[in-house]
Amino acid sequence: MTAVLLATGALLLVAGVLTLVRLFRGPTLYDRLVAVDVLTVVVLGGILVEALWRGRTPDVVLLVVVALLAFLSTMSVLRFDVEEQR
Repeated sequence: MTAVLLATGALLLVAGVLTLVRLFRGPTLYDRLVAVDVLTVVVLGGILVEALWRGRTPDVVLLVVVALLAFLSTMSVLRFDVEEQR
């Protein structure tokens, strides 16, 4: 189980770095918004791996809160962009 968690953590780290590259190089707002959403999913995966590593279940509440905040932030940016284009 330890090897699986370490491999998962390493893959999440690589995914996070590649997502940060897309976040900084993205030519449009939508590219950056998708990169932030992907980075949020990577962070959620990292929190989940850490929770499994330590055997803690209260971190599930943290996962739900971060996921809801990410959803609300994405919707607010899209709403602001749609209203700005009108």
